[in-house]
Amino acid sequence: MMILRRKVEKMDLYRRQVLICGGTGCISTGCKGVLNEFVKEIKNHNLTEEVKVVETGCIGTCDLGPVLVIYPEGIFYQKVSVDDVKEIVEEHLVKGQYVKRLMYTPPTSSEPLPEYKDIPFFRHQLRIALRNVGLINPEVIEEYIARDGYTALEKAVTEMTPEQIVQVLKDSGLRGRGGAGFPTGLKWEFTMKAQSDEKYVICNADEGDPGAFMDRSVLEGDPHSVIEAMAIAGYTIGAKQGYVYVRAEYPLAVERLGQAIKAAKKMGFLGENIFGTDFSFDLEIRVGAGAFVCGEETALINSIEGRRGEPRPKPPFPATVGLWGKPTLINNVETFANIPIIILKGAEWFSQIGTSEKSKGTKVFALAGNINTTGLVEVPMGTTLRQVIFDLGGGIPNGKKFKAAQTGGPSGGCLTEEHLDLPIDYEHLAAAGSIMGSGGLIVMNEDACMVDVARFFLEFTQDESCGKCTPCRVGTKRMLEILTRITRGEGKEEDLTTLEELAETIKSTALCGLGQGAPNPVLSTLKHFRYEYEVHIRDKKCPAGVCQALMEYQILSDVCKGCGLCARNCPEDAITGEPKKPYQINTDKCVKCGKCLSKCPFNAIVYS
Repeated sequence: MMILRRKVEKMDLYRRQVLICGGTGCISTGCKGVLNEFVKEIKNHNLTEEVKVVETGCIGTCDLGPVLVIYPEGIFYQKVSVDDVKEIVEEHLVKGQYVKRLMYTPPTSSEPLPEYKDIPFFRHQLRIALRNVGLINPEVIEEYIARDGYTALEKAVTEMTPEQIVQVLKDSGLRGRGGAGFPTGLKWEFTMKAQSDEKYVICNADEGDPGAFMDRSVLEGDPHSVIEAMAIAGYTIGAKQGYVYVRAEYPLAVERLGQAIKAAKKMGFLGENIFGTDFSFDLEIRVGAGAFVCGEETALINSIEGRRGEPRPKPPFPATVGLWGKPTLINNVETFANIPIIILKGAEWFSQIGTSEKSKGTKVFALAGNINTTGLVEVPMGTTLRQVIFDLGGGIPNGKKFKAAQTGGPSGGCLTEEHLDLPIDYEHLAAAGSIMGSGGLIVMNEDACMVDVARFFLEFTQDESCGKCTPCRVGTKRMLEILTRITRGEGKEEDLTTLEELAETIKSTALCGLGQGAPNPVLSTLKHFRYEYEVHIRDKKCPAGVCQALMEYQILSDVCKGCGLCARNCPEDAITGEPKKPYQINTDKCVKCGKCLSKCPFNAIVYS
């Protein structure tokens, strides 16, 4: 333990710290420039010895970036530009006066909330997997060590047997956070008991659900938590080698993880004789090409081996026959991120969080869609959908009504207004026809067309199908063809029966989880929004006005000023008229491109 103490003692103490979000979202909005400007202004004001600037991982509020928090006050500033930095330095860091105009103001209030801890988006969270994300510099290992980093690894390899670690995980109730929700302790036990001269540990960071960025944010903001957990896993199951499989679309995660692995090796947390024991463990990164199917564990194994990313029939399961035919433990990023703190605080502490016997701890969600505050949230299992959407997310923008929420990504289902008070846990979501999945949560308002939503998700899964099994390769294609016809006004009454029959067949016969879950968005929208399908088929109308082929454009004669802009911009010459007189649309020639609607300065063009 002395090595940890020596490193932590070298950390400088400052009067204030400026924590600037350096997650992918904030980088895209200019946080690097803001950070550099802070360093410059702090130097100009002779505050270098008093104020420390820290680039962290994702703080959470992705749509408000660049964001930063100044400690010890905990003042949260949003949408900060380079031009704002001098004012923050002079007012806050020099005079101690807060810059009110850059503070967060809730949608339902006119008064800003200065402190991070008071903002509803953060106040209602319980951060376990995300405990360090947004609080430390992921590229400085000493900052991780200062927050008890690698203490769990030391405890595991010097004080605990593999059997004791497995029992702690089983007693904690932790389940895999990658989608299937398999009990983590049980999976570790199976792999531990498997007999082999070699074993492997794999972290599945091939996060591919549309709108999901939980695992990416952990790797960007707290990579050492995953490294430490994988080393603990290696000790527990008897493995000396681990692999982190990350998709190539996550360059920042790959970069920071690589730096963290090098730092851990230099410190002796990876490599030979860890903490002076006979346990040795090493880690490597494998970058995937971004195939969604490689999120399935056997397809991922094939990819690491240099084979085509296709799933293998199960059994045998990876716990007995995995990477290169050897027993292999596979967990996702969020699952691993929970391990060190469970080892330190114990199974009882973790198992007291949550609502049911089978849903313990917290869950990280990527909150996106038609919601006032999007971003990364972590809440206790059993938190209701209403709390997440309206308390944390601030509700639906522009006075619109909530219509549905998609949980579980393209393999999940849509929840409706009647599910707002549904506790979010494995059992309740399954009973409602959805799944927890990896944690994507997409909110939709009253303007969403649920037929088009189902078509969108099915198009994604059909495009990502590896093609190995017929139900997924052919079945999803037939379903997509039917949905496309319906959104074009070419659907038939019997199409709904055919969709349901195909969906049930694919669910029960597809080879892997991608195919088995592909019909879920269609089945859930058919169950809760069947009338929308029927209107599309029977009346050739899209109630939400989304399906372009079903729109009919017309010019309001009493509003049209006869400027002719619509006619000049129509690519099909479908609009005719005379200057200063109402124009008309020839519906037979109209291709419904919407250009006339966007060009009309008088709002004289409408669609139905």
